[in-house]
Amino acid sequence: MLLYKVRRLLASLFIRANTSTVALAVAVYVAGSYLLLSAAGESDIVAVENFFYWLVVTASTVGYGDFSPTTATGKLAVSLWVIPLGLSLFAMVITRVGFAVSEFAQRGKKGLRTMNHENHTVIIGWNGTRTLRLIELLLSKTNGDASEIVLCVEADIENPMPDRIDFVRVESFSHVETMQRAGLDRAARIIIDNPLDDVTLTTALFCDKVSPDSHKTAYFQDENVGELLRSHCPKIECIPSVAVELLAKSSLDPGSARLHRQLLDSTYGMTQYSVCYAGDTPLPIGALFDHFKHGLSATLIGVRRDGEQKIDINPGLDQNVARGDTLYYISAERLDDDRCFDIKITDREDLGECLPS
Repeated sequence: MLLYKVRRLLASLFIRANTSTVALAVAVYVAGSYLLLSAAGESDIVAVENFFYWLVVTASTVGYGDFSPTTATGKLAVSLWVIPLGLSLFAMVITRVGFAVSEFAQRGKKGLRTMNHENHTVIIGWNGTRTLRLIELLLSKTNGDASEIVLCVEADIENPMPDRIDFVRVESFSHVETMQRAGLDRAARIIIDNPLDDVTLTTALFCDKVSPDSHKTAYFQDENVGELLRSHCPKIECIPSVAVELLAKSSLDPGSARLHRQLLDSTYGMTQYSVCYAGDTPLPIGALFDHFKHGLSATLIGVRRDGEQKIDINPGLDQNVARGDTLYYISAERLDDDRCFDIKITDREDLGECLPS
């Protein structure tokens, strides 16, 4: 009974002890075992190549029997010190490691860990199945983007997809200390999608300050709020609700809603993608259109000029694409940037005014 109470007391102290205390207790145990066995004349056991192996085997009660005390004093030391304390310490260390692993996993599920990703995607906001659908679209293989996704929420929930994304829970979307856990300053993309437009607005302003170089997208139900944000942060892409426009379009051209949904759905069929031209030589849209259609089984549908917001849908074939322009196309999957612009032009007349005179 006394030994049981002592072990319970030691266990309680061990669990509450910090790492340095635990390390000190193990060091005292190892040193005490070595000194007692050395004093008892157990030369084989305390040999450098044998001692730690024997101590671990004995303390864990595996007991292979290849080394054992031969003197009466040695047997007494093992019986009263090495085995009782070793067994308790070994069990407690294993328990502590188990607790640490469990706590680490729980912190991840509860969103309390700090992310160390770079060039990742951060989704800010929680809208239930809508957010889950957004994650599915981002994880689609046809997107060709293998970057990590971090979901950042205020809601009191656990990670809804623990095996596929990382998760951070914050006090508010403008709380500096907790928002730092999402690694906003190192993110490549930030998607802001909250049920309330005013929260989306303040979150977007915060993100623009913390992560000015990332590509930021914000969804607004009220387009006027989106325009307000755009006037202060022109680089943030504001996505308005198009439900009314789709309703009108579908009434006049039946099936339009299904068409637009499929173009936006990266999990099935042809989908719309974009690519930015980084070359120095302007390229003719006519040659690019033929290249996309015949060489890549894709369709070029629009061009957005560098520095402009408006997209030129169905551009003229006699126009050119310059450095910094973005092409929008329809394809079964995202195409490699180099393949998109790998066109062969051998005749100077094919270039029109592309080449400098």
